Amino acid sequence: MTITEIAKMAEVSVSAVSRYLNDGYVSEEKAERIKKVIEKTGYRPSKQAQSMRTKKSKVIGVILPKISSESIARVAAGISEVLSDAGYQMLLASTDNNPKKEIEYLQLLNNNPVDGILFSASVFDKAHKAALKKLDVPVVVISQRFEDYACVYHDDYGAARAMAKRLLDSGKQHIGHISVTQKDEAAGVQRTRAFYDTMEEYKVHVDPQMVMEASFVMDGGYEAMKQLIDKNPGLDGVFCATDSLAVGAMMYLKEIGKRVPEDVAITGIGHNRMSRVVTPTLATAHLHYRTSGVEAAKMLVDMIENENAVSKQLMLGYEVIEAESV
Repeated sequence: MTITEIAKMAEVSVSAVSRYLNDGYVSEEKAERIKKVIEKTGYRPSKQAQSMRTKKSKVIGVILPKISSESIARVAAGISEVLSDAGYQMLLASTDNNPKKEIEYLQLLNNNPVDGILFSASVFDKAHKAALKKLDVPVVVISQRFEDYACVYHDDYGAARAMAKRLLDSGKQHIGHISVTQKDEAAGVQRTRAFYDTMEEYKVHVDPQMVMEASFVMDGGYEAMKQLIDKNPGLDGVFCATDSLAVGAMMYLKEIGKRVPEDVAITGIGHNRMSRVVTPTLATAHLHYRTSGVEAAKMLVDMIENENAVSKQLMLGYEVIEAESV
């Protein structure tokens, strides 16, 4: 089925059908006739032909670290909602937190017909900077603040300060920190710096043995908590960089008979589903992951469709969730 055949069946000109399909002006009467023929025949315009005419593919490349992660799934849901409403398709690549794959996908998408890229990286290094500079399409970075590029990120520092203060304000004095890799600017550098700054503000000394780096998964929190307790038997509070780490830490404490929060209080960041169902419930900071996907997608669509769009950097806030672990 072609637009010429559609035009004949609707008894209108080919140009009228073309205008209708591309959101141009068509009288109500003609639009209704064209619509009925399209519904009857099930006609779908050729994406390839449209791309050749408009020089736009209406496809957005989306690179995310790990789609199985609840927080990343929320980001993806926000992206999908906006792109669908705007008439774009999403080409999704999951890198499994592998920096090398992130670079490869940036290069791959740049060599394929996408109108723009939404990019959430596990880390940012020289290779990432070089790959971003070579892009021929607009890009918006998600969840990390990256100089010279449009981005939507979270107040990781503020959220971490709030959760560390929550432990101190509850009366805990010997507080440890389960961190993640310091190659990660947001969850690593910003949250760990906030922990140290808060301890300094409250004039609480932090022994190096009170800080333990772990992988992002629950098992990482479990193992890190085990090491913290072994080295610091008097530990009475722990700020964890993520909810997954916090839940893993709580599992170990329960296993050795420690009570949460009476013996050891725990806080996390993220407000994932597990933090709400674990016993006791986890005190954490809610980060607006779905909103970050929505705002990043809106920003990118504007950059694609508006020649005068301004490149912006948007920081989202957080909400302290009071719960039973403190």
